[in-house]
Amino acid sequence: MSFPLKAFALSSRLILAAGLTGCDRIAPDPDAPKQAVVPRVVTAAVTHDTDDPAIWINHADLAQSLVIGTDKDTAGALYAFDLKGKVVRTVPDLKRPNNVDLAYGLNLGGQTVDIAVVTEREEQQLRVYSLPNLTPLDNGDLVVFGGDRSRGPMGIALYTRPSDGAIFAIVGGKTGPSGSYLWQYRLEDDGTGKVKLTKVREFGEYSGRKEIEAIAVDNELGYIYYSDEQFGVHKYQADPDAPQANEQLALFGMTGFASDLEGISIYKSGPASGYILVSNQQADTFRIFPREGTTGNPHDHPLLHSVRLSTRESDGSDVTNVALPGFPGGLFVAMSTDRTFHYYAWGDIAAAVGLKAATESN
Repeated sequence: MSFPLKAFALSSRLILAAGLTGCDRIAPDPDAPKQAVVPRVVTAAVTHDTDDPAIWINHADLAQSLVIGTDKDTAGALYAFDLKGKVVRTVPDLKRPNNVDLAYGLNLGGQTVDIAVVTEREEQQLRVYSLPNLTPLDNGDLVVFGGDRSRGPMGIALYTRPSDGAIFAIVGGKTGPSGSYLWQYRLEDDGTGKVKLTKVREFGEYSGRKEIEAIAVDNELGYIYYSDEQFGVHKYQADPDAPQANEQLALFGMTGFASDLEGISIYKSGPASGYILVSNQQADTFRIFPREGTTGNPHDHPLLHSVRLSTRESDGSDVTNVALPGFPGGLFVAMSTDRTFHYYAWGDIAAAVGLKAATESN
């Protein structure tokens, strides 16, 4: 496999390394190395404010895979970047698009299509786009939280149920009551080839301390994780039809964070093993917990490591274990407050703190 990003990677590393001398201004994380891992690629800057990325794998041609990212502003946009960090597509005129996630193989109009779903906060709705072309797949009527504008949709994660391929969106807002902070919707064809939403449950404990935005789903193991920003990470079953689906399975990550717990991403090193990475936003680190739990308890997630990256105050991330061109071991993407997204090779992160890479692409 060729590595066409080599020259760009070198320049990115030199630029980021030069900017690390100001590290003493950030909050401490005593569990993380002082040396930051530097990205292999830094994307072109968006217009306003990067917020959340999602990685789309082009299984027919890995080199054509994309990173989909939001520009969070009243005059915001959805961006598609290639693996060199270049903008290749844009959806403009979105009103504060917060978070984005994607899923493969939604049945629409007798065909299957890969989708990106975005929370459009100021319109109180979800927007759905095809991949890779970012063609709209909704009628502009996917209102969430019953239209309650005080709740402002922010976080989103998509769950594909292995048993039947059904696709669900789990949505978190600016505020909400404990026990029903998150709403889960099934995504289906409305009969015209467009997407409709059907609410299937409300769930999710909440501390009341700040808000819940970062949400991640482990499709294979069937779990939802979400960051209660100044409290901890909650864990639930992802299948709304599972027995005791609304019972909390775990609460972890309650210590060691400088202030906000933010973006969550799940790296799969094997069928049931890997790592849960949670952004320690004000410390510019990601704290890492075992995906599989501990021996005899899959819901025990103690801290394994903490890794320092070159992002600044990152609150959105995504990761894949698929080895893409220029990214051995997989690709980790995180937003940074300089209006960019940073691309890291999983191999570089793993080497920094002694983690494993995937034994196979899942």
